[in-house]
Amino acid sequence: MAPTTKSTSEMILEKVGGAENVASLTHCATRLRFQLHDQSKADQAALDANPDVLGVVPQGTTGIQVVMGGDVANFYQEIIQLPGMSSEGGNSGKKQYGGVRAKSSAVDFAFEFLSDTFRPILWALLGASLIITLLVLFDTFGIQDFRQDLAEQPAGFRLLHAMWSSVFHFLPIMIGATAARKLGANEWVGAAIPAAFLTPAFAAMGEVGDTVDIFGLPLVINGYGGQVFPPLIAAIGLFWVEKGLKKIIPGSVQMVFVPFFSLMILIPLTAFVFGPFGIGIGNGITAVLTAVNSFSPFILAIIIPVLYPFLVPLGLHWPLNAIMVSNLATLGYDFIQGPMGAWNFACFGVVTGVMIVSAREGNTAMRQVSIGGMMAGLLGGISEPSLYGVLLRFRKSYMRLLPGCVAGGIVMGFFDVKAHAFVFTSLLTIPAMDPMGGYAIGLAVAFFTSMFLVIFFDYRTASEKEEVLAELAATRQTPVEQAPVVAPVAAAAAATTGGGVATATKTEVKPALVAGAVTEFSAPLEGELVELSAVPDPIFAAAKLGKGVAIQPTGNTVVAPADGTVIAVQKSGHAVGLKLDSGIELLIHVGIDTVQLNGEGFEVHVERKQRVLAGEPLITFDQQFIESKGYNMITPVLVTNTHKFANVEAIATGKADFHTAVVRTTA
Repeated sequence: MAPTTKSTSEMILEKVGGAENVASLTHCATRLRFQLHDQSKADQAALDANPDVLGVVPQGTTGIQVVMGGDVANFYQEIIQLPGMSSEGGNSGKKQYGGVRAKSSAVDFAFEFLSDTFRPILWALLGASLIITLLVLFDTFGIQDFRQDLAEQPAGFRLLHAMWSSVFHFLPIMIGATAARKLGANEWVGAAIPAAFLTPAFAAMGEVGDTVDIFGLPLVINGYGGQVFPPLIAAIGLFWVEKGLKKIIPGSVQMVFVPFFSLMILIPLTAFVFGPFGIGIGNGITAVLTAVNSFSPFILAIIIPVLYPFLVPLGLHWPLNAIMVSNLATLGYDFIQGPMGAWNFACFGVVTGVMIVSAREGNTAMRQVSIGGMMAGLLGGISEPSLYGVLLRFRKSYMRLLPGCVAGGIVMGFFDVKAHAFVFTSLLTIPAMDPMGGYAIGLAVAFFTSMFLVIFFDYRTASEKEEVLAELAATRQTPVEQAPVVAPVAAAAAATTGGGVATATKTEVKPALVAGAVTEFSAPLEGELVELSAVPDPIFAAAKLGKGVAIQPTGNTVVAPADGTVIAVQKSGHAVGLKLDSGIELLIHVGIDTVQLNGEGFEVHVERKQRVLAGEPLITFDQQFIESKGYNMITPVLVTNTHKFANVEAIATGKADFHTAVVRTTA
């Protein structure tokens, strides 16, 4: 039966350690974001092996991100309805947000706080971005001037402006709600605090910059529409105020008096302190960027795309979005979005290159991830599938990304690209930039620079590439050999003289693959034999890579169990693939997750394509050292071309040495 959204969701929850291990769960445009009580309980290998999962990215010491693609919201909704994931009274309870009591470091939580504050608003921002793009297209084709005074525009276009500007004008309310909810404070009180400064009553107090008297205290009026930092700071204040109030107010009346005192304290505090301070932070960032832009737009156009690959994974790019909105409101244009496009398209160029390389290698899983990232990027302007599906999994890919960022930024700087509307960078939003042609050239340069670097120089380290190729070689199904057609007389002559054979053979059939042939091979290392199903890794235990046996080693040397050829070997020393002369293909994987040792404790004695004889050492290892690092040394020995045999079975138990036959194949 094909997996369903529900069955996959159940699998995901099980593999992260169950509902009791989940401190919080959120989701963004493409990934489920778990904070776990114990990260070690998450079976990342099993998650990554599921065809519905595009990738798994650990985060800090407690987080794990499960990349699901565009359907992530459906999986999220299924998971929060599973037993143990919803609090009393609904599905929006404690399991979605873990609060500041989550077991993550202060720095990790700060990044998570920023990211999860903006995450729920992403859909509204994307929708507004495309409405802006539609209006810009009307402007481009001479239908309606985008920047014309609203009072002079037709009513229909004024309505379209209202559709997108609502998101940005009331952004502080949305941020107040999501930030408070992330921290564990009341989200509606969190929304009400910034909402107070967007009301007609507050606007009637005076113009921006005026000073008014509030019970004898001078208050400078600020504009809060589109502001990001004031509601963030107010939400942090709300968390501590609520926490203090709940300690002194009896539980029976907290529902009335906690929100009452919270509003009475936080709204004035935000008006006098948090608001001006937050606006000052935003103005400070704007001032620095404006100064750099005034000094040299060319330099800024290079700095922005180089910074973004490091800001986005941490969630620190969101405040810059607020600066873009502020620039558009105060300057009538923005100088950040254009250069930012160079980073986005360099990112999309990397995943396009990965798609081409994966297609060439026959790496279906990576090809699917890269296609999803490419399409989400080019058409939607969303970089997260590319970032979490490829760039953060293969760190060398940044060396392919950054040159594209620089090259694209140089072009953007040359044309001094500016944005006249806030949009997400995609092929569809090119008309929002000026000059449009220069912007398009910059995007193309960034895209193709990174794409060709990946195609020509790959996106992985040598060891990562070798490991992938070894796994592909071990699992790839090769064409079934044709049975030989041998002339009987010639065959007899060959048997008696050892001379050449005049045959009508299309493809030689290896001895173990001849119909009915029974073949055995001995243990490649000394130790205690264990059933494969007992291996603490679901991929091996379920024989997804082939049937065979496992060995808990007592010796420290892996040898060739029979004559053959090395078809893959890891420099890290944790695995080797062999093709025996009999036709049996083997994968010997020393330990579980030992690739993470990066070669420590292992010594490799052979290389790929090397001819080896039975008993010849392949790998030696320091078992005591490896186990001291917390790794299980159980070693699966798998027949990776199991599909070519009628039966593959383990034939021994107990202790085994190099002369003990351990697996039998029947063709």
